[in-house]
Amino acid sequence: MDRKRAAVVMAAGQGTRMRSALAKVLHPVAERPMVAWPVELALALGCDPVVVVLGHQREAVAAALAAEFPEAPVVVAVQAEQLGTAHAVDCARAALAGFAGDVFILSGDVPTLRAETLQAFDAAAGDATVAVAGMRLAAPGAYGRLVRDAQGRLSRIVEARDCAPSELAISEVNSGLYRVDARFLFGTLGTLDRDNAQGEFYLTDIVARAAETGHTVVGHVLAGEAADELLGVNDRVDLAAAETRMQARLRRTAMLAGASFLQPETVRLGHRVRIGADSVIEGGVSLLGRTRIGPNCVVEQGARLIDAEVGEGSTVRAHSVLEGAFLGADCAVGPFARLREGTVLHPGVRIGNFVETKKAELLAGVKAGHLAYLGDCRIGAETNVGAGTITCNYDGAAKHFTEVGAKVFIGSDTQLVAPVRVGDGAFVGAGSTVVADVPAGALALSRSRQVNIEGWVARKAPKKPIKAGAKTPPAQE
Repeated sequence: MDRKRAAVVMAAGQGTRMRSALAKVLHPVAERPMVAWPVELALALGCDPVVVVLGHQREAVAAALAAEFPEAPVVVAVQAEQLGTAHAVDCARAALAGFAGDVFILSGDVPTLRAETLQAFDAAAGDATVAVAGMRLAAPGAYGRLVRDAQGRLSRIVEARDCAPSELAISEVNSGLYRVDARFLFGTLGTLDRDNAQGEFYLTDIVARAAETGHTVVGHVLAGEAADELLGVNDRVDLAAAETRMQARLRRTAMLAGASFLQPETVRLGHRVRIGADSVIEGGVSLLGRTRIGPNCVVEQGARLIDAEVGEGSTVRAHSVLEGAFLGADCAVGPFARLREGTVLHPGVRIGNFVETKKAELLAGVKAGHLAYLGDCRIGAETNVGAGTITCNYDGAAKHFTEVGAKVFIGSDTQLVAPVRVGDGAFVGAGSTVVADVPAGALALSRSRQVNIEGWVARKAPKKPIKAGAKTPPAQE
């Protein structure tokens, strides 16, 4: 049987290079705190428990983890004083008391590591007491160097500040990903010292201790895209790079599932977004939150959808914004429409340019072609809403409801002053202000009678302008 697995995720640091009031691990990648990604990865690998070591803003980070993983075996440990990476892992000792098996050690600021890479690392580690994932970098910089013995076995890791010149030339570096036998790990951590350039307890020292005591040590080095997954986030530049990698991954997943992206590099996706087969996503689109796009849909240039659901065969036209809206099958929205929270469109609804809705239910076949506001209302099937129509739903103190029946014709520039009801089959004349219920089949008019004044234009036409220097004409009667 497989050995039991647990994980320690180090997430206690402040991240001063982020230049932010927000703890580094709370900065989002694809709309979720970056610390959530390695935690999710550990859970997917079967780690139980997953111990997250927190320090800076620990209450906020713990709350974010509880929201992301409400039922999962995620445990918080506290590193009140940051004394190094070995000290951080040792803070998980109580949470892992009595655990026997492998402990995966991950970093909370490495959000783009994939499950496949972690599984390959686990397989390469075999039955080693200590396994370290390394990267081969052309410019190793401040990373710790993987030092091997004459037989090519990993014998120690030397932090960059402690390296001799010959060691600085090594291109194999420590990624910060480990798998360590729990008994060896917690039996060794308490024996380490901090006699080094930074005066900290280094987790890397467990490698030399294992090699010196005859334990098996594996250094599994990754290169190329797999190595990029192990890159951490230290500043805003790194954060942007991590977001770019994650977005490419999310788009690739959607395309392999059958969606088409016309300009994929310009599309932004949230990690919870789902897109149906044969849907087409044009350039500059943002699909965020829990947005769901059904099959055979089109989302045109520049649209932004947040927590929206778009039914099969529907089209969201260019530069429309949908927030918490539901579209049934075969709807069309936009261009330049805004559907706010609580909007529900039944099948076949048409919403045109510069129409805004909020807490509005539009039944099958409703048309609101342009320049309308429909809020706190229910519009019956096959009703036509003319240009410039608004539901006056707010009286300065409270919101009120408007109900419009089926097959109603609402003329242009109509104000429906809620609470009000318009019955089935009624007509409302253009320019009307409706303040009372309209019976079914009735015609409602509230505009004043038109008056034509013959000859008015000629009598009131402006006089020709006076030229500079000309005499002022005498006043006229």
